[in-house]
Amino acid sequence: MALPIAGLIIGVLIGIFFPITVPVEYAKFLSVALLASLDSVFGGLRAGSEEKFDNTIFITGFFTNALLAAGLVYIGDRLGIDLYYVALLAFGLRIFQNLAIIRRYFLKK
Repeated sequence: MALPIAGLIIGVLIGIFFPITVPVEYAKFLSVALLASLDSVFGGLRAGSEEKFDNTIFITGFFTNALLAAGLVYIGDRLGIDLYYVALLAFGLRIFQNLAIIRRYFLKK
């Protein structure tokens, strides 16, 4: 438990002391890829709480979700359709769903 907390603290400190700005053209891509990655993290936490966690599935899902989401946004951008709304909705719903399952697990325990 100490390792994830230490990683979080280090990540926040790096973000505070080395601020990185993202060009506006890439903001949609980054936001959707970040949300897809967070979906994978919460899915991993859910699988860990259910004792079904598999590291290979987590790593491949993490990168596949992020790349697929960014690809959908790119295709939608090229077609002139705002597909990033669909990706934001889908991944946002999955995050809340996984969070609800994790919450129920810890409340029953």
